[in-house]
Amino acid sequence: MRPLKTAAAAVFAAAAIASAAASAQENYESWEPVKPLFESTGGGGVMIGGYNPVVSGAKCATDFTATEPNGTIYYNSVEFDAVPVQGGVLCTNGKWRAKDGGASGTTPFRVFIKDGVKRGSPVGN
Repeated sequence: MRPLKTAAAAVFAAAAIASAAASAQENYESWEPVKPLFESTGGGGVMIGGYNPVVSGAKCATDFTATEPNGTIYYNSVEFDAVPVQGGVLCTNGKWRAKDGGASGTTPFRVFIKDGVKRGSPVGN
């Protein structure tokens, strides 16, 4: 039994090291600060405004607008998991919903908050 436990421990340790190495490769402080208005990760010329995530416990959340090129404005909110990393907080696994309840979904966009600066993941990441 001892070799099996040792092998399992080695596999677990290797997985933990690989996971730590993967997250160590991404430098969140190299991301650009979140701008007051930026293009949606969904494209199509939709612009996102008012995006100001605030950390509260294990979550980050913000209200925001999505404005279509024709000027139609949609009011939404998004909630992320707040993960401590690199001396800050990574807001990840975002789930958004329309304020009127008409739509919802997920977003690949992530926000890194450190020392009051909010940085957004590059589009497509």
